[in-house]
Amino acid sequence: MGGMAGFKGFVVWVVVLSGALAERRGALEGLPMIEVSNGGPWGAWAWQEMCPEGTYATGFSIKVEAYQGLANDDTGMNGIRLHCTQGGRGDQHQDHAVESQSGMWGKWSDPIWCPPGGYLQRFSLRVERIRGGLKDNMGATNIRFACSGGENLEGHGLSWGEYGPWSPPCQKGLCGIQTKQELPRGALRDDTALNDVRFLCCNH
Repeated sequence: MGGMAGFKGFVVWVVVLSGALAERRGALEGLPMIEVSNGGPWGAWAWQEMCPEGTYATGFSIKVEAYQGLANDDTGMNGIRLHCTQGGRGDQHQDHAVESQSGMWGKWSDPIWCPPGGYLQRFSLRVERIRGGLKDNMGATNIRFACSGGENLEGHGLSWGEYGPWSPPCQKGLCGIQTKQELPRGALRDDTALNDVRFLCCNH
Protein backbone atom coordinates (compact mmCIF):
# COMPACT_ATOMS: atom_id res chain seq x y z
CA MET A 1 0.00 0.00 0.00
CA GLY A 2 2.86 2.38 0.78
CA GLY A 3 4.27 1.90 -2.71
CA MET A 4 0.89 2.56 -4.33
CA ALA A 5 0.37 5.67 -2.19
CA GLY A 6 3.78 6.90 -3.26
CA PHE A 7 2.94 6.29 -6.91
CA LYS A 8 -0.34 8.20 -6.60
CA GLY A 9 1.49 11.05 -4.94
CA PHE A 10 3.97 11.10 -7.81
CA VAL A 11 1.11 11.23 -10.36
CA VAL A 12 -0.54 14.14 -8.54
CA TRP A 13 2.81 15.95 -8.42
CA VAL A 14 3.33 15.45 -12.17
CA VAL A 15 -0.19 16.72 -12.94
CA VAL A 16 0.31 19.85 -10.82
CA LEU A 17 3.74 20.48 -12.31
CA SER A 18 2.42 20.01 -15.86
CA GLY A 19 -0.33 22.54 -15.19
CA ALA A 20 2.15 25.06 -13.79
CA LEU A 21 4.45 24.65 -16.79
CA ALA A 22 1.51 25.04 -19.18
CA GLU A 23 0.47 28.28 -17.49
CA ARG A 24 4.07 29.50 -17.62
CA ARG A 25 4.31 28.75 -21.37
CA GLY A 26 1.04 30.55 -22.04
CA ALA A 27 2.25 33.58 -20.10
CA LEU A 28 5.58 33.63 -21.95
CA GLU A 29 3.89 33.40 -25.36
CA GLY A 30 1.46 36.19 -24.50
CA LEU A 31 -1.57 34.20 -25.63
CA PRO A 32 -4.85 36.05 -25.01
CA MET A 33 -7.20 34.16 -22.71
CA ILE A 34 -10.83 34.51 -21.65
CA GLU A 35 -12.36 33.36 -18.35
CA VAL A 36 -15.37 33.89 -16.10
CA SER A 37 -15.67 34.89 -12.45
CA ASN A 38 -18.05 32.23 -11.10
CA GLY A 39 -15.96 29.06 -11.34
CA GLY A 40 -15.93 26.55 -8.49
CA PRO A 41 -13.27 26.79 -5.74
CA TRP A 42 -11.94 23.22 -5.75
CA GLY A 43 -9.08 21.70 -7.72
CA ALA A 44 -6.07 23.05 -9.60
CA TRP A 45 -5.46 24.31 -13.11
CA ALA A 46 -4.25 21.56 -15.45
CA TRP A 47 -2.35 21.82 -18.73
CA GLN A 48 -3.34 23.77 -21.84
CA GLU A 49 -4.28 22.04 -25.09
CA MET A 50 -4.35 23.88 -28.41
CA CYS A 51 -6.15 23.29 -31.71
CA PRO A 52 -3.81 22.20 -34.51
CA GLU A 53 -2.22 25.04 -36.47
CA GLY A 54 -4.63 26.57 -38.95
CA THR A 55 -7.78 25.35 -37.17
CA TYR A 56 -10.16 26.85 -34.62
CA ALA A 57 -13.09 25.63 -32.52
CA THR A 58 -16.38 25.38 -34.40
CA GLY A 59 -18.05 22.95 -31.98
CA PHE A 60 -17.79 21.41 -28.53
CA SER A 61 -18.84 18.41 -26.45
CA ILE A 62 -18.96 17.80 -22.70
CA LYS A 63 -18.50 14.85 -20.38
CA VAL A 64 -21.28 14.67 -17.78
CA GLU A 65 -22.12 12.26 -15.00
CA ALA A 66 -25.89 11.72 -14.82
CA TYR A 67 -27.68 12.46 -11.55
CA GLN A 68 -26.78 9.71 -9.05
CA GLY A 69 -29.65 10.08 -6.59
CA LEU A 70 -29.95 11.45 -3.07
CA ALA A 71 -27.72 8.87 -1.38
CA ASN A 72 -24.82 9.01 -3.87
CA ASP A 73 -22.07 11.44 -4.80
CA ASP A 74 -22.66 13.66 -7.86
CA THR A 75 -19.89 15.32 -9.87
CA GLY A 76 -21.84 17.03 -12.67
CA MET A 77 -19.61 18.08 -15.57
CA ASN A 78 -16.29 16.24 -15.82
CA GLY A 79 -14.76 17.48 -19.07
CA ILE A 80 -15.00 19.77 -22.10
CA ARG A 81 -13.71 19.17 -25.62
CA LEU A 82 -13.21 21.72 -28.36
CA HIS A 83 -13.77 20.40 -31.87
CA CYS A 84 -11.35 22.20 -34.15
CA THR A 85 -11.76 22.49 -37.92
CA GLN A 86 -10.43 24.61 -40.77
CA GLY A 87 -13.84 26.12 -41.43
CA GLY A 88 -17.52 25.83 -40.62
CA ARG A 89 -19.78 22.91 -39.99
CA GLY A 90 -19.01 21.41 -43.39
CA ASP A 91 -15.64 20.27 -42.01
CA GLN A 92 -17.00 18.51 -38.94
CA HIS A 93 -16.04 15.03 -40.18
CA GLN A 94 -12.38 16.14 -40.22
CA ASP A 95 -12.43 17.76 -36.82
CA HIS A 96 -9.65 17.39 -34.26
CA ALA A 97 -10.89 17.23 -30.65
CA VAL A 98 -8.73 18.79 -27.93
CA GLU A 99 -9.28 18.71 -24.18
CA SER A 100 -7.38 19.59 -21.03
CA GLN A 101 -7.65 17.36 -17.97
CA SER A 102 -11.03 15.60 -17.61
CA GLY A 103 -12.62 13.79 -14.68
CA MET A 104 -13.15 10.02 -14.61
CA TRP A 105 -16.97 9.99 -14.35
CA GLY A 106 -19.69 10.36 -16.94
CA LYS A 107 -20.05 10.05 -20.71
CA TRP A 108 -19.16 12.31 -23.61
CA SER A 109 -21.99 13.96 -25.51
CA ASP A 110 -22.12 14.25 -29.28
CA PRO A 111 -20.54 17.45 -30.63
CA ILE A 112 -22.70 20.57 -30.86
CA TRP A 113 -21.74 22.79 -33.80
CA CYS A 114 -21.98 26.43 -34.76
CA PRO A 115 -23.88 27.02 -38.02
CA PRO A 116 -21.82 26.76 -41.24
CA GLY A 117 -19.10 29.40 -41.33
CA GLY A 118 -19.39 30.11 -37.60
CA TYR A 119 -16.98 29.52 -34.72
CA LEU A 120 -17.03 29.68 -30.92
CA GLN A 121 -16.25 33.13 -29.50
CA ARG A 122 -17.22 33.32 -25.82
CA PHE A 123 -18.78 31.23 -23.04
CA SER A 124 -20.80 31.18 -19.83
CA LEU A 125 -20.43 28.55 -17.10
CA ARG A 126 -23.16 27.04 -14.92
CA VAL A 127 -21.87 26.30 -11.41
CA GLU A 128 -23.62 25.01 -8.31
CA ARG A 129 -23.12 27.23 -5.28
CA ILE A 130 -21.15 25.86 -2.32
CA ARG A 131 -23.62 23.88 -0.21
CA GLY A 132 -21.51 23.51 2.94
CA GLY A 133 -21.48 20.96 5.72
CA LEU A 134 -21.83 17.34 4.66
CA LYS A 135 -23.97 18.18 1.62
CA ASP A 136 -22.99 17.00 -1.87
CA ASN A 137 -21.17 19.61 -3.98
CA MET A 138 -20.83 19.37 -7.77
CA GLY A 139 -18.79 22.33 -9.07
CA ALA A 140 -19.56 23.08 -12.75
CA THR A 141 -22.70 21.48 -14.18
CA ASN A 142 -23.04 22.88 -17.73
CA ILE A 143 -21.64 25.36 -20.25
CA ARG A 144 -22.91 27.46 -23.12
CA PHE A 145 -21.07 29.14 -25.97
CA ALA A 146 -21.83 32.03 -28.31
CA CYS A 147 -20.94 31.59 -31.98
CA SER A 148 -19.55 34.31 -34.23
CA GLY A 149 -22.93 34.66 -35.98
CA GLY A 150 -24.73 35.39 -32.70
CA GLU A 151 -26.16 31.91 -32.07
CA ASN A 152 -25.99 30.45 -28.54
CA LEU A 153 -25.22 26.75 -27.97
CA GLU A 154 -25.88 24.99 -24.66
CA GLY A 155 -24.37 21.69 -23.55
CA HIS A 156 -26.38 18.68 -22.43
CA GLY A 157 -25.39 19.13 -18.80
CA LEU A 158 -27.31 19.21 -15.53
CA SER A 159 -29.84 21.81 -14.39
CA TRP A 160 -28.36 22.46 -10.93
CA GLY A 161 -26.61 25.77 -10.34
CA GLU A 162 -26.75 29.13 -12.06
CA TYR A 163 -25.08 30.58 -15.14
CA GLY A 164 -22.69 33.42 -14.47
CA PRO A 165 -21.94 36.38 -16.75
CA TRP A 166 -20.65 35.84 -20.26
CA SER A 167 -16.89 35.99 -20.77
CA PRO A 168 -15.33 38.59 -23.03
CA PRO A 169 -15.21 37.43 -26.68
CA CYS A 170 -12.26 36.05 -28.61
CA GLN A 171 -12.74 37.99 -31.85
CA LYS A 172 -10.86 35.40 -33.94
CA GLY A 173 -12.33 32.41 -32.10
CA LEU A 174 -11.22 29.87 -29.50
CA CYS A 175 -8.05 27.87 -30.15
CA GLY A 176 -7.16 26.37 -26.76
CA ILE A 177 -8.55 25.12 -23.46
CA GLN A 178 -7.41 24.76 -19.86
CA THR A 179 -9.55 23.18 -17.13
CA LYS A 180 -9.53 23.35 -13.35
CA GLN A 181 -10.11 19.86 -11.97
CA GLU A 182 -10.41 18.39 -8.52
CA LEU A 183 -8.70 15.00 -8.55
CA PRO A 184 -10.60 11.96 -7.15
CA ARG A 185 -10.61 12.14 -3.34
CA GLY A 186 -11.25 8.49 -2.56
CA ALA A 187 -14.04 6.44 -1.02
CA LEU A 188 -16.71 8.23 1.03
CA ARG A 189 -15.33 11.67 0.08
CA ASP A 190 -17.19 14.37 -1.85
CA ASP A 191 -15.91 14.71 -5.45
CA THR A 192 -16.62 17.73 -7.66
CA ALA A 193 -14.48 17.02 -10.77
CA LEU A 194 -14.53 20.02 -13.18
CA ASN A 195 -14.79 23.36 -11.38
CA ASP A 196 -13.71 25.97 -13.91
CA VAL A 197 -12.39 26.46 -17.45
CA ARG A 198 -10.68 29.13 -19.50
CA PHE A 199 -9.99 29.37 -23.21
CA LEU A 200 -7.10 30.68 -25.27
CA CYS A 201 -7.94 32.96 -28.17
CA CYS A 202 -6.79 32.34 -31.73
CA ASN A 203 -4.17 34.68 -33.09
CA HIS A 204 -4.70 33.82 -36.76
